[in-house]
Amino acid sequence: MVLVAAAPRFFLPHSRGSSHGQSRIIRRAYPEDFYTQMMDECYQIWAQLEQETGTQLYRQTGLLLLGMKENPELKTMQATLSRQGIEHQCLSSEELKQRFPNIQLTRGEVGLLDKFGGVLYADHALRALQDAIRQLGGIVRDGEKVMEIKPGLPVLVKTTSESYRAENLIITAGPWTNQLLRPLGIELPLQTLRINVCYWREKVPGSYGVSQAFPCFMGLGFSLAPHPIYGLPSREYPGLMKVCYHHGNNADPEERDCPSAFSDIQDVQILSCFVRDHLPDLQPEPAIKEHCMYTNTPDEHFILDRHPKYDNIVIGAGFSGHGFKLSPVVGKILYELSMKLTPCYDLTPFRIGRFPGIGKAHF
Repeated sequence: MVLVAAAPRFFLPHSRGSSHGQSRIIRRAYPEDFYTQMMDECYQIWAQLEQETGTQLYRQTGLLLLGMKENPELKTMQATLSRQGIEHQCLSSEELKQRFPNIQLTRGEVGLLDKFGGVLYADHALRALQDAIRQLGGIVRDGEKVMEIKPGLPVLVKTTSESYRAENLIITAGPWTNQLLRPLGIELPLQTLRINVCYWREKVPGSYGVSQAFPCFMGLGFSLAPHPIYGLPSREYPGLMKVCYHHGNNADPEERDCPSAFSDIQDVQILSCFVRDHLPDLQPEPAIKEHCMYTNTPDEHFILDRHPKYDNIVIGAGFSGHGFKLSPVVGKILYELSMKLTPCYDLTPFRIGRFPGIGKAHF
């Protein structure tokens, strides 16, 4: 038996982690070949889950990457898509203006269109996955906080409600990962960030909606924004478009809803400037502001590995704000690790040992 210690210390569905809300971007456009390769299988599994459940989980809108022609990340993504044979289109400034007239270009930006990018309906996907677990004989226990993990054969997990024993344990606890790992002799270099999730009112309802063929977008290398800015066509709230900054501020997951720090306000100001300058048909102040949590690694690559000392404890962590779309393959990899199977992907980018001072020498 495999036991998964995730973050259902709250009753499902909850908004305390990184997977709540109605929408996430799905894309093949990545600087790294390995993510683009993993996404190929993810698209297949999401489509299979759609077919099995009769529920729409994905909407193809395209993903438009915006930046200056010389932007290194934009150039790297275009090269990756070309190498991997992924359908895409490079758009000049003039082509952008003709195709997306409600995007305002201020510096002669160009575009890279990942044609099969789009929206994942996250709330529907989570519900479908939980239902699939139950149909396959699995048990989902929410509202239980893990109090103690005792390594061994079997491993013992004590919660606020019960004790569980299993041959293998997978820990996917998001912002609470290190709370579970410290008593097991390891602490990962994880940074927990509180992210502002902002929704902006359309001046003309529907102007940035999927009905107008408006794509998801990601802005790279814009002034005052060292991290990407991304947006999704309006859906979650009628007449409101989701535009967010792909970064946040240090936060204790237990205090996620405390009053905003000054740095939170700065992030919203960055977004307001971007909306004012580039999305003129939106009001330049957010109509709704929510929060979610990112758990970042220093290189923003995932951690998918066995515990350095207890090889029947597997860790999935540090999804750094881009893990949801990849969760079907991540789940497959974690299963393979727990069953001592040969992983179907090269896990070198995801090993704990890539971080100096963490590994078997730590003990």
